Amino acid sequence: MITTVTANPSVDRTICIDSLVRGDVLRGTRSSVEPSGKGVNVTLALHTHGHATTAVLPLGGASGAELRSMLDASGAGYVAVPIAEAVRSNISLLEPDGTVTKANEPGPQLTPPEIEALAEAAITAATSASWLACCGSLPVGVAPGFYADLIARGSAAGCRTVVDSSGPCLEKALDASPDLIKPNIDELAELTGRRLHTLGDVVDAGKLVRGRGVGAVLASLGPRGAVLLDHDGVLHGEAPVGRPVSTVGAGDALLAGFLAGGGRGAEALHMALRWAATAVQQPGTLFSGADFNADPGVTITATPDLSLRLT
Repeated sequence: MITTVTANPSVDRTICIDSLVRGDVLRGTRSSVEPSGKGVNVTLALHTHGHATTAVLPLGGASGAELRSMLDASGAGYVAVPIAEAVRSNISLLEPDGTVTKANEPGPQLTPPEIEALAEAAITAATSASWLACCGSLPVGVAPGFYADLIARGSAAGCRTVVDSSGPCLEKALDASPDLIKPNIDELAELTGRRLHTLGDVVDAGKLVRGRGVGAVLASLGPRGAVLLDHDGVLHGEAPVGRPVSTVGAGDALLAGFLAGGGRGAEALHMALRWAATAVQQPGTLFSGADFNADPGVTITATPDLSLRLT
């Protein structure tokens, strides 16, 4: 069982347009609406491919009711914590070349009792889980140390922990020594205060983070694949994709695939890259019906070229 926590879930609307012209009336060619938020995306990807998972999230307002309805229709397991304010709605504008322009609402403001109820629901769900995944941004009213507290409590309950977040929230989470973090290039650069131009820069930054007590670092590198740093060393993997449709949700698919593959080593990284490559070939964030088992030609190496420039 893998438990995900999404403190700031959303209803995501994707509108396909011919081109983005500021100040113009943009006419969509097609559109879709999906349940979303990083942890929700991870749970949906896992559920789609038969892995036991439960999403823990706050729900409130009309958008919360819409999100609940979509989760019910998906069949994925979830625990909803009632809140007074409405969850956010996000909009993605998708152009034919794969360029995505996103507009994300800030989300609701949670009260102290709602925050505590969310934390309790997460730890209760994690007691029977192998992984507790703390994913995404935090809504207004939630302190940056929220995920750090969940990591400490989850670890005490015997659950492995992973964080996929950014900024102060990710920084605070390191103090709780999570088993895994999954930053992208920008998030890793911000976390370490370094400029990351090459694969070697990423490896050095990952080692710096591991020196703070983090078990492993799974860094997503966009077209350059991903790097895994743990106590066994360094692995770099790539999965070529001819023409991405949308990169939205690719990082969530990467994390879901890694956890589904066992959460460590080359086999898990291979599955992570397969799932991510599948995700970028679809619009939106859902992966229903996608063949995650198809191998796009994933390559994994334990002796990567550290001079490789990042795109």
